[in-house]
Amino acid sequence: MEAPLFAATEHASPAWVMVLFGVIMLLTYVGVAYERFHKTVAALCGAAVLTALALGLGVFDEYRSIHEHLARDLNIFGVIIGTGILVDVTGKSGLFHFLSMLIVRGTGGRAARLYLAICGLTFVFVALLTIVPAMLILSSLVLVICRSLDYSPKPYLLSVALCANSGAIVTFASGLPNIMIGTAAGIPYMHFLRVSAPYALISLLIALVTLRISFRRDLPWRQSREAVDALRARIQEFDPWALVQSGAVLVRSAVILGLTVIGFALAQPLGVGMDFVAMVGGTAALLFAGHGVEDTIAKVNWTVILFFTGLFVIIACVEATGALEVLAEVVISLSGERPVMLVPILTMFSAVASAIVDNIPVAATLIPIVRHIGEPFEPLWWSLVLGCNLGGNATPIGSISCVIAIHTLHKEAHIHVGWGEFLKLGGMTMLIQVAGAIVYLLLLYALKLYPQL
Repeated sequence: MEAPLFAATEHASPAWVMVLFGVIMLLTYVGVAYERFHKTVAALCGAAVLTALALGLGVFDEYRSIHEHLARDLNIFGVIIGTGILVDVTGKSGLFHFLSMLIVRGTGGRAARLYLAICGLTFVFVALLTIVPAMLILSSLVLVICRSLDYSPKPYLLSVALCANSGAIVTFASGLPNIMIGTAAGIPYMHFLRVSAPYALISLLIALVTLRISFRRDLPWRQSREAVDALRARIQEFDPWALVQSGAVLVRSAVILGLTVIGFALAQPLGVGMDFVAMVGGTAALLFAGHGVEDTIAKVNWTVILFFTGLFVIIACVEATGALEVLAEVVISLSGERPVMLVPILTMFSAVASAIVDNIPVAATLIPIVRHIGEPFEPLWWSLVLGCNLGGNATPIGSISCVIAIHTLHKEAHIHVGWGEFLKLGGMTMLIQVAGAIVYLLLLYALKLYPQL
């Protein structure tokens, strides 16, 4: 007889306390999603209120218990700080601009080839650099190219935004939800390359097909020989070395970035954490390639770190009441206690929730729920990885890549993309990608191809 998937908690709080904490958490998420209220302030306010209630109602025995819950997530901060420093130093070296210009020259400026190259570059940049720095670099690049070649930036930027979420599932460090989920589940870097990276490529192809159909009238996909020759003449004026101040610094930055990526892959065999690798990479960048150390450190995303601090405290307080275990039991009952049904339920729920709120709080909330569900751990963790990342494609606020692309179009190109237009584009892409993810995950489960944690 199989062991139950769920074991009830021994010290659950009264039902009204669970409901109260759950309502406050949901109200905090509403504040996070509300554009006029800064999400970091919303998270810190929710954390302060729940901490006071947890202490007053005896949910935590003592104040130190909150710090103990927070301590298990500190390594996430190390990854964010280390990679933030590394990416800033590498960006200043001109390496990313240099590589981008080479790709533009290689395409000859032809709309179709350039489109595929930019989408492919997005996939690689996000996989290596995480989504925020990659989107900032690519947004600027796309605007410059489109202005120089007289192309509309909308199809390029929106495609970059959606393809970025495919790149975000390639490695452990490609996106913040991956770092959170991978850290909580103890998923090695190489497991991402074995499990999620293959579907990242599949989801990229799905995005390219749907986007190509949607933008069939927005770009000159077929161009005459005269037009191609004129484009090549323009591109010859582009200077790949324009932002490179020192060839030596560029080479050192490339070497440090490459070694850091290798370090992520070898972290588990070496017995070190991802945070250690990231901090070593960031420190090496400051030491051997950095100029303006104070400025680089100031550009670390401290707002995100404070947001995570508040979010983790909120989740710790709600988890301490036993509410997340009860929710896990509800999820299991919906699946009929069949593990194979948990994968589609969790994948679709995490995707839809990420589209409505934001994939970071969704991942933070569902991680302890998956912990309480029990076996089979491997498929459920990957359901979270794929669902949280790909769900961000559905709405303009679902992921940071969509937010950056739409903001750039509005501010720099004076092009407005409404919710209806984006839902038609991103929503369709997301539904196909998530449906494919469910089939992919169930196939791996049936063939017993998940690497054991």
